Amino acid sequence: MKKLLLIFLLITGFTCKEHKQNKNSSTLLESFKYSKGADPIISVHRGGKGIAGYPENCLETIKYIHERIPAIYEVDIAQTKDKVLVLMHDNTLERTTTGQGKINQYNYTELLQFNLVDDFGTPTVFQIPRFEDVLNWAKDNDVVLTIDIKRSVKVKDVIDIIQKNNAQDVSIIITYDLKQAQKAYKLAPELILSVSARNEQELDWLIHSSIPIENMVAFTGTKLSSPELYKKVHSYGMKCILGALGNLDKRAQARGDHLYQEWISQGIDIIATDRPLAVAESLNLKKEE
Repeated sequence: MKKLLLIFLLITGFTCKEHKQNKNSSTLLESFKYSKGADPIISVHRGGKGIAGYPENCLETIKYIHERIPAIYEVDIAQTKDKVLVLMHDNTLERTTTGQGKINQYNYTELLQFNLVDDFGTPTVFQIPRFEDVLNWAKDNDVVLTIDIKRSVKVKDVIDIIQKNNAQDVSIIITYDLKQAQKAYKLAPELILSVSARNEQELDWLIHSSIPIENMVAFTGTKLSSPELYKKVHSYGMKCILGALGNLDKRAQARGDHLYQEWISQGIDIIATDRPLAVAESLNLKKEE
């Protein structure tokens, strides 16, 4: 009798593990499940790059692209001296603003003396945006942000702002390893996480972690993987992200934008890119009237 009970408990426990679901389900969790034949998604790297007069990690740049194509936006989160979360990729100001020095040496109001600079080195009239302002704009316009948190910023601080503003349905947290993903999930079990699944071993770690499958989208790297990996990711109900930013974008620019179509046909669901307008044209993705 004891043996039968033990077997029953083992089977039950295994079944629960395989079919674990998140009780904190949200609209975003539903919409980011893998579905065969769904429209591909463009993820705009750093909120938009390479557009004259429109800097990276700038709300006005996000608005500019949003008016033209359907997309989600990857943004980078840094922190000022007075603990204000802002959009900024670098630790220093020189490359992307008219200022100098480290961003954490300034209070936010002090940063407003500087203007953002576009990728061609031209100063603009735009200023460093607060994360909370961008988040609320995204919420008001149903625009999804994928949020890259700099090492100097506490994940909890970012999640607190998301929860405070009830912006869970427009927020995806980017993580780079299983430990980061587990920490973020523990803090916010209602959020989607972008998780690294660049090979079958990384995917296996994720599948056997405590994170529900529905909370994950799989970042498969900045190089093309085999279609077999994409199929395996899809078999668990997860979408695949390809980081085309960098070499793959350059390859498409040199050889033809039809390559984006080929990558989608191989199993990619989300293309993270520095060339969102070109990708949208290649994939025939247009704003709804």
